[in-house]
Amino acid sequence: MSIHHARRTFLATCAAGAAWAASPRAFAAPAATNWPRYRDAIVVDACASPGRSGDGDDALDARELADIRAGGVTAINFTVGSVGSYDDDFEKTLRNIAFWDAQLAAHPDVLLKVVRGAQLDDAKRSGRLGIVFGFQDTTMYGENLERFDVFHDLGVRIVQLTYNRRNLVGDGCLEPGNAGLSKFGLELVARMNERNALVDLSHCGQRTTREGILASKHPVAITHSGCAAVTEAPRNKRDEELRLLAERGGVLGIYVMPYLRRQGQVQADDVIRHLEHALDVCGEDHVGIGTDGTTSGVEITAAYRKQFADEIAERARRGIAAPGERADSYTFAPDLNTPTRLERIAVLLSQRGHSDARIEKVLGANFARLFRDVII
Repeated sequence: MSIHHARRTFLATCAAGAAWAASPRAFAAPAATNWPRYRDAIVVDACASPGRSGDGDDALDARELADIRAGGVTAINFTVGSVGSYDDDFEKTLRNIAFWDAQLAAHPDVLLKVVRGAQLDDAKRSGRLGIVFGFQDTTMYGENLERFDVFHDLGVRIVQLTYNRRNLVGDGCLEPGNAGLSKFGLELVARMNERNALVDLSHCGQRTTREGILASKHPVAITHSGCAAVTEAPRNKRDEELRLLAERGGVLGIYVMPYLRRQGQVQADDVIRHLEHALDVCGEDHVGIGTDGTTSGVEITAAYRKQFADEIAERARRGIAAPGERADSYTFAPDLNTPTRLERIAVLLSQRGHSDARIEKVLGANFARLFRDVII
């Protein structure tokens, strides 16, 4: 099993390396409607993968590089280490980081490794995609905080404390005990503060989320989640935690996942509903987007459908699947199935009367501010 988030690895493996838009089996991308300020804005996807993201043998191809250029995204938080087992995560994560460092070196005209928030301006000026290395779990640390320093020195700047289940740091959102942060978890948060790494509370349980916000001396992120008040689901956050996040300067990223609705395929209007609720609760300075997707669109083939169903079954078997994961509900919105999905979201917000200034904040200015303030 890859150290990557299993869903992301699977999606990326099946993503279009060929011309996805030309395939009759692909969901149609939305009509080409531009938001006039998009190309001038700082655009941040707080949880995304650049093309295929396999175990170290899926180099970015020409189509994926073209999609990255076309997407107009300034930077992404890219998961280079995720849910796994304590016995092998350290070595696997090191290998994965080495692979992506090689990809960055192979495409310096398209990609830029970001280890300081100020580098977002470099990415924007040069038209490259800034890649911020992140983790979605902390199993690769084991119980050794020195490993945090090892990975930080390799460029990991965003660390999600738990992934759905319990680990040595705290409880994930699927743990019924809801035990919150452990002593080791508090020590990790303190180390992250010392070294200016961004605490990410996506996938965390309610107590872990609240305690993580309060324990951190710096503002924190929930890079990819939804609003429980709109759609009750373990991975969505309650208004209480969202208000606390905003009060302490943090930012919430709304994802494009099945948990934005109770049944059926997630669509763009579900994303807008959650964004608007988050704006009401947190204020326009504390909301962004973290799609939890890929920079390319996804081609729907027979092989994709089968592998997606197999992956859903495997996640359920391993006990890491969240309620709402279904083989008939893909982890992307068909009407946002394009490299320019964030511009499409901007268009939809504009059509609903949101100001250009607010849309720029949601598209990336809020996460850019957080990155600059914390990752220094």
